[in-house]
Amino acid sequence: MAAEAQEGGLSFHPLQQFEVHPLFGDGPIHWYTITNATVWLLLAAVAVVIFFVVGSAGRKLIPSRMQSIGEMGYDFVHNMVVDVTGEDGAKYFPIVMTLFLTIVFSNLLGLLPGSFSPTSHIAVTAVLGIGVFLFVTLLGFWKHGFHFLGLFWMKDAPLALRPIIAVIEMISYFVRPVSHSIRLAGNVMAGHAVMKVFAAFAPMILVSGIGVLVTPASILAITAIYALEVLVAVIQAYVFTMLTCVYLKDALHPGH
Repeated sequence: MAAEAQEGGLSFHPLQQFEVHPLFGDGPIHWYTITNATVWLLLAAVAVVIFFVVGSAGRKLIPSRMQSIGEMGYDFVHNMVVDVTGEDGAKYFPIVMTLFLTIVFSNLLGLLPGSFSPTSHIAVTAVLGIGVFLFVTLLGFWKHGFHFLGLFWMKDAPLALRPIIAVIEMISYFVRPVSHSIRLAGNVMAGHAVMKVFAAFAPMILVSGIGVLVTPASILAITAIYALEVLVAVIQAYVFTMLTCVYLKDALHPGH
């Protein structure tokens, strides 16, 4: 470790864990190349399917543990959609539920040792964010036509300020997919990078006397951060889904 530091390089690379590479071979990455990112996204999708299938199979009056978890997740997301968007937003619950579970399982699977977290990449979260943005925008125009543009025109504001507010609202609206995606990717990446930094100090007990103090402290820090990251994995999925519901509400009720 000291030798590598003297040579001018770090002995550990916290961001190396986020590198996308082909699953087979070392060639260039094309749109059809199977990478570690696509594999873990596929595993997240499989986990969502298993969650639905196992949670709804053999439903009983006295639910099993998996059925209880499934029903709690269903009620949680359904209530969130209805509370934010109203009863007419309930028809879009399957989309919101699928989005929530996909992000949750992607985040949680990314915490497994040796795994890869797809949601740490802006390329993945941007697709989700832009997808939500396009969906709610097209839905707004489909349901309300050009009256959807009333979302940017504040009728309660003074007439002289309305054009200025409209410009600000439009900028804010088109920034939504950026903030929507960066928030998720940034929080996931930051947590994983911090864990990697502390993990680099764990073996110091093998190479230095000060490691007697550093190693136990780093292990405790990793344990605490890991527990926090499990919570962050769920919270970030909730935040992403809640914002989706808010944007959906604007599409359904642009005048509110």
